[in-house]
Amino acid sequence: MGVAATLAGCDNSGSAAQDKVIRLGATGQSFPSSYKENDKLVGYDVEVAETIAHDLGYKVVWTTADFSGLLGQLEAGKLDSIANNFVVTAKRQEKYNFSTSYLTYSSQIVTSAQNKDINSLDDLKGRTVAGVLGSNHITNLRAAFPDNSITIRTYETRDGAMSDTLNNRVQGYVNSKPVLLAEINKHQLPLKLVGPALTDEGVSFPFAKTPEGDRLLGLYNQELDKMREDGRLKALSEKYFGDDLSQVK
Repeated sequence: MGVAATLAGCDNSGSAAQDKVIRLGATGQSFPSSYKENDKLVGYDVEVAETIAHDLGYKVVWTTADFSGLLGQLEAGKLDSIANNFVVTAKRQEKYNFSTSYLTYSSQIVTSAQNKDINSLDDLKGRTVAGVLGSNHITNLRAAFPDNSITIRTYETRDGAMSDTLNNRVQGYVNSKPVLLAEINKHQLPLKLVGPALTDEGVSFPFAKTPEGDRLLGLYNQELDKMREDGRLKALSEKYFGDDLSQVK
């Protein structure tokens, strides 16, 4: 299912501190939330989770697996939580308890910066907007244009959709706002946001509905509050996205 590796530990000394371990999961393939850089697991969600664990005096043991594998291990009690763009939904709340959200996850449209006449959603009417086949962003895109006033072109991967947007073969591209901003920020892409986000959802840490899960949930919420108050959460968001997406509506 995955490979576990200790990537971060606490600075405290003593056997009691060394026994404090939290088991976290990530795909390691989800830029910018969790991905590999020089064989090291990094990303916004990873750094938030590790910062909290460090401040609590926990050593983190990471397990990398595909998303369905992570869910299975969380449900089997083999993981304490998942740090990988885990969006809160009503269905998921039936299974897990969630921390307060630390990232706004939303469907957003971008266009080439060359398109001076495209600034609002209305400006896209009569034009073509790209998206990845089967993604929830396509569903949200259709809901935003119920009159079918745009043409939707789907792609097997986001690379194809991004390439056609950059080359102005399509006039828009829908994906998650955090992913788009991270790509623009990291690669200095000549893209701009079009209108407001189509949706607003929160990304949180899921915990099992058990006494231990409740205990860890309380600790993580306390530390998330501290990170919001002292500006560390905002700083991490700006590091990866070039903007503060940590304030969830």
